[in-house]
This record gives sequence, C-alpha cells and structure tokens, in this order.
Amino acid sequence: MGKKLYVGNLPFSANDASLESIFAQTGTVESAKVITDRESGRSKGFGFVEMSSEQEAADAIAKFNGADYEGRAITVSEAKPQAPRENRGFGGQNRGFGGGFGGGNRDSNRGGFGGGRRY
Repeated sequence: MGKKLYVGNLPFSANDASLESIFAQTGTVESAKVITDRESGRSKGFGFVEMSSEQEAADAIAKFNGADYEGRAITVSEAKPQAPRENRGFGGQNRGFGGGFGGGNRDSNRGGFGGGRRY
C-alpha cells in the first residue's frame, strides 16, 4: 500500500494531471487529487498525492517541500487521517432546527419562532 501526502499552497491553476506529472519525478503516483470548491469548481489551494511506496513518499517530501511551483513555495507532508465529523444537524451541537415553535430545549437560549429565549 502507498503513502498519502498532503500538498498545500498550490497555485489555483493546479489540477490533478499537473500534480501527478510533478510528483511522478520521484516515483509511481497511485493517485493525485486537487481539492476544488463544490460550487465554483476553483482549486482550494491544496491536494493529495498517493505514492506507491513509503520510500517514494519520503523522496517526494524531501524534494518538493518548500519547492517553487508557479511562484509559490508548496508544502508537502504526510497526510493525517481525517477527523470524524459530528452529527450536528442544522442548528449545530445536536440541536437540530431549534425545537420548532416553542423554541429549543429547556437548557438552550436558542429558540424557534415565538419564544424560548432567555435574556
């Protein structure tokens, strides 16, 4: 199994293919993905590259971390696992919609329509 790398401070012109071609200089690239904004499709300025071996990943970090890529010093490091997301609903902190007309739960200052607020 390969090693996943985080690549940050990418120029907005970067795409999956360009990222893959650059990292192919240090070995076999299993996958390369530039993260894009869902609505605009524009790059968010970071991505992930998966190298086929630990040694190739280490070589890529050594070669590309701090290297110039279209005028920007990119950051390359070992990717950390994504933290699990909490199920927060729409109101945040497991409050759902705020409790409807009566307003939130009794321990909450957030009310729905018509009440529930304490000042």
